[in-house]
Amino acid sequence: MTRKTLTYDELRITPADVYEQMGYRDAVPDDMTQRETQAVINEVYTWLQPQFCYLVEAVLPPFDLGAIIRRQLRGAEAYALFICTSGTAFDAYQQRLKDDGDMVRMFIADALGSVIAERCADRMEEHLQESIDKLGWHHTNRFSPGYCGWHVSQQQLLFPLFNGNTCGVRLTDSSLMVPIKSVSGIIGVGEKVRRLDYTCGLCDFQQCYKRKLKPAK
Repeated sequence: MTRKTLTYDELRITPADVYEQMGYRDAVPDDMTQRETQAVINEVYTWLQPQFCYLVEAVLPPFDLGAIIRRQLRGAEAYALFICTSGTAFDAYQQRLKDDGDMVRMFIADALGSVIAERCADRMEEHLQESIDKLGWHHTNRFSPGYCGWHVSQQQLLFPLFNGNTCGVRLTDSSLMVPIKSVSGIIGVGEKVRRLDYTCGLCDFQQCYKRKLKPAK
């Protein structure tokens, strides 16, 4: 089991990343939105403690992954299971904004939280790759329950494998993660696997965040 707490700086987030998540793509938001975005970033900067944890299993757990993910994991020699989260403090911060009725900052914090969780997962991937470099191994893309045909209810099989060491993330009865700005899933590792560009043509899930971040045509 590997577990690590990150700082905001280690996430390497820029305001432009948050704007993109907010839907601006290549456009520049107005001055007020830029000021409010920077204010939210400044507010969370000092206390944010995103975390990731992962473990590597030699045998694929009995998940019902679906054909798309199974195909992408083909050739893996082991499997990294992971949980990444923006943390309970960020979750509480979002709740305070909601209680205060600050709709603008709620919207910005929602976008920022999504970026934090994804960047935390990016840093987890880098850490994983460093740990398998000595074996001459590579890793696949990461895949999460709820995407590419892997039902979100499979979280109930994934989380027990961590024996309670889930970076403070818990599941609701409907298999959603709390804090909500969290990411979990599986990555294949081995000599013959590769990380590829996300190929949205393989998947028909229209609400996937990877699809939403693709450049507009």
